[in-house]
Amino acid sequence: MGLEALNEQVKRDLALLSFGGTNWVRAQEHLEGHVYDVVIVGGGQSGLGAAFGLLRERISNILIIDENAAGKEGPWETYARMVTLRTPKHLTSIDLGIPSLTFRSWWEAQAGVEGWEKIDKIPRRDWMDYLRWYREVLDLPVQNEVKLQRIEPTQEGIHRLHVSGKGTSQKIILARKVVLATGIQGGGEWYIPSLIADHLPRECYAHTSEEIDFERLKGKKVAVLGGGASAFDNANHALASGVAEAHVFVRRAQLPQVNPIRQMEQSGMIERFHALPVPDKYRVISHFFKFNQPPTNDTFNRAASWPGFELHLDSPWLGAEATDQGAQVQTAHGTYTFDFLIISTGLLSDPALRPELRLVEQHIARWHDCYEAPPEFRNVLLDAHPFLSPGFAMTSRSEQGKSLLHGLFIFNYSALASCGLSASAISGTRSAIPKLVSGIADQLFLDDREVTLQEFYKYNEPEFTETWVKRHVLG
Repeated sequence: MGLEALNEQVKRDLALLSFGGTNWVRAQEHLEGHVYDVVIVGGGQSGLGAAFGLLRERISNILIIDENAAGKEGPWETYARMVTLRTPKHLTSIDLGIPSLTFRSWWEAQAGVEGWEKIDKIPRRDWMDYLRWYREVLDLPVQNEVKLQRIEPTQEGIHRLHVSGKGTSQKIILARKVVLATGIQGGGEWYIPSLIADHLPRECYAHTSEEIDFERLKGKKVAVLGGGASAFDNANHALASGVAEAHVFVRRAQLPQVNPIRQMEQSGMIERFHALPVPDKYRVISHFFKFNQPPTNDTFNRAASWPGFELHLDSPWLGAEATDQGAQVQTAHGTYTFDFLIISTGLLSDPALRPELRLVEQHIARWHDCYEAPPEFRNVLLDAHPFLSPGFAMTSRSEQGKSLLHGLFIFNYSALASCGLSASAISGTRSAIPKLVSGIADQLFLDDREVTLQEFYKYNEPEFTETWVKRHVLG
């Protein structure tokens, strides 16, 4: 087909659905400047998909901001080091049911149907190219190199977004609704164990979420702490970059074999998670955390195929210190010395860890505020997650915070506990975006309910203008 022809097909498909109709949301005025109905923080896949969803609902006074340069949004060309995505290629996502907007259509337009059949999983860099195309073909309103510093609620139900960066034209952006589509790290911070952070100089290690100068590590000996998919991605990337040895240390006696996401994709769990009672939601995610996501077979085999790869099972790190020879780590099975450490220990989700939320985080309800889990299912990491509505809206710990949090939505990894696999997995975005959009649209409509209903009751514009003229029968 070719990309130009696909672009035309996208436009036709959207036209057939009357995409781009008149915005129905009542405009707000403010002395400080233009008020956006929705500002989306984050221009990665979740933010782009959310924007398209809003536009489909005729909510067009929107803006996306992203702190990265154009085309560098999300992890795909920064810290993501997998060769391919882990998601099955046939699952759809931010196309929102428009066939011409799927990754498959984009791929086949360039490689043909046979090209689609040949690939097993979607190559990581091609996924990023698809996102760039998606943004361009939909003409989504993105301002790059704009970083959110803090959210300041006002008494008028409008949020001041204090921003900075090379792409900013003003220091404050006004918004009625704010969506934090800030990715896997946007709900908290990456976790580095204290035995490393408190005992080693920063030049000795890096978290997998950071940029790593692998060129400097050529011929060196590195260790990777962690047993998840990212640990093996980084080991393979390091060895492919010329590292002499990469040792992966896992605290478990054997690698997890079950990936609960595969069951969730087939059972309706992703689509219908919001319908579960609160105790079931808690137990499901607590169970999910026990397994998390193991490496795919191809990822493991790719890493293990290198002569310099070594796997250490049942080997949690018990201590670490800097020596003249390098970073020394102690395990129950011995002490090892490495030139560099790569830490793949995940992240912590808690609104208190987010600087942009410092003016409101004390009001945000967490799971431990709303549900006391039985001891056998209790998970302190889960307890710190924000307790959200089914439409991803923040909820308040008290009446005092309700007005301050009204209009704030979390569409990042920390929504996992409340809304299931949504912004935390590509396979969840297809069903999550409509719920987010519905939650935002409902709020906007209800905020203006009184005026809207008054206008409805006063509406008196004639539509039927014909008259009946009785015919005379001749006889």
